[in-house]
Amino acid sequence: MSEYFEFLRYSLKAVFVDMFQIGFNNAFINIGDAFNQYSRSFGIGGWTVFVIMLLLLVGLIGALFAFIIYFIRHGLRNKAKKNNEKAMMEEIERLNLELYDAVREKDKIIGMNTASRTSFGNGGAHGNGESLDVSVSVEDGSRFTRLINVDAKYNGEILKTSLPEDAKDIDLKGICERFRYFACSQMRLYYTIDTVRQFFAAMGTGKLIILEGISGTGKTSLPYCLGRFFKNNANICSVQPSWRDRSELLGYYNDFTHKFTETEFLRAVYEATYRDDNNLIVLDEMNLARIEYYFAEFLSIMEMPNVSEWNIDLIAAPREDDPKHLQNGKLLIPQNIFFIGTANNDDSTFTITDKVYDRAMSLFFDNKGQPFEAPYTEPLTLPYAYLDNLFAQAKKDYPISQDTLEKFAKLDDYVIEHFKLAFGNRIMKQLNNFVPCFVACGGTELDGIDYVFKTKILKKFEVLNVAFLRDELAGLDAELTKLFGKNEFPLSRDKIRLLIKMSR
Repeated sequence: MSEYFEFLRYSLKAVFVDMFQIGFNNAFINIGDAFNQYSRSFGIGGWTVFVIMLLLLVGLIGALFAFIIYFIRHGLRNKAKKNNEKAMMEEIERLNLELYDAVREKDKIIGMNTASRTSFGNGGAHGNGESLDVSVSVEDGSRFTRLINVDAKYNGEILKTSLPEDAKDIDLKGICERFRYFACSQMRLYYTIDTVRQFFAAMGTGKLIILEGISGTGKTSLPYCLGRFFKNNANICSVQPSWRDRSELLGYYNDFTHKFTETEFLRAVYEATYRDDNNLIVLDEMNLARIEYYFAEFLSIMEMPNVSEWNIDLIAAPREDDPKHLQNGKLLIPQNIFFIGTANNDDSTFTITDKVYDRAMSLFFDNKGQPFEAPYTEPLTLPYAYLDNLFAQAKKDYPISQDTLEKFAKLDDYVIEHFKLAFGNRIMKQLNNFVPCFVACGGTELDGIDYVFKTKILKKFEVLNVAFLRDELAGLDAELTKLFGKNEFPLSRDKIRLLIKMSR
């Protein structure tokens, strides 16, 4: 038995010492020589232990190989799964493209049929010998049927609106309260005052607002109700999964009918040029298709500082009988429009990219409003110029304090250092526009900054690997307490807690 342990000692020395000094082959030759020398004196006990140790060694080597094979197979399965997912997404994209092409082909066929019928009616004969009663050829009349109807509706005159007598000097805070009471008393829609303040402050910050959250929480109802409140119903345009470019949004010129295929969205934008009040255009379920595909032109145009350059090219060769508010085939996007997109967060939709989020203000709906009692409240005719002046005055009266800006700069440094994310000039500009408007609506400066920090910065954390950032997130919570106080930034703290929970 003692001879076996002497052999074991010698073998371990050869594996862990001699192998590095004299090489792999020589070390194992020495182990073989030692086995021949000591095995004759193992005895029954020594051989028993030798067999057991040999079986354990074989089992260990087998387990190691099995472990390696498992991880190789697991990696291959994951790779295959990712490839399948990628192939599935490519197939979905391909099918969407085919659907889009089919729709365009259908329009062309309809155009050919229309042209054929018209040529018969202008002098040809139908197959049964009867003439078709078509008095206007496709070249006659305007190419923009819907837009020309808008011209006729307003007779070329801008529709003027004015404040009612009971709201001559109403401010942003009063507008928010009046809308909330109107929604409750007439529409049976219940919104918190903070939600209303955030929405109006977002209107004072930019032209694109995204309302996102789970289905059934009142996202589409909010702009619909606001349109009723302004006595100018919101135009709701349903986004389709097949949308891939701007033609789905604005329409396109049909070479067969020689007419422009107009959309409801285009008509709503054009009609806003005849009004001086506030116009809401809703892109319902806007992330059913990729927003940066069909809405890219608007995202770029609305970044231009000179609003006189907010032109959309509609047609290359303008004509005298084109709609009155088209100049050289271009339509100037009026400032009294607010584009409001609703977005569901589920597997049937596309992820909204940072390019879109950075250019929009977003509100998240995660539950239904709680009913409350409110006095019966009438709607409010509100000129856009009056509302715009209120926003401009708020930015003069309630600029962010220097002390708060310095603290926010320190928060920016902390986020850059620990999360490699920066606020950026665009976000700082939105912050300086949103917070004063939010304060003028009745909110507080820190609550406005809390909203911007949550929707603009913490939103980006969702794409990070939060499983490795749990300590950093807890540190961010502590930094908020250090800079702004324990009870401030409730929205951001709730978001941080949710991210920590997701990391477990």
